[in-house]
Amino acid sequence: MILDKESLLKISGGYISATLINAIVKGVTMLMELGKSLGSTIRRVTSNKPCGI
Repeated sequence: MILDKESLLKISGGYISATLINAIVKGVTMLMELGKSLGSTIRRVTSNKPCGI
């Protein structure tokens, strides 16, 4: 089916795109990693062990 110019101009996209979803997932992943690092740092400082070996 071939669409004419008028029909093509009437087509609208959705509000959520794959790029937006990807950005949200990367942001959540970054926050989780930051929380993990912060938790490990707090645990090491409170237990007076600078290295987990």
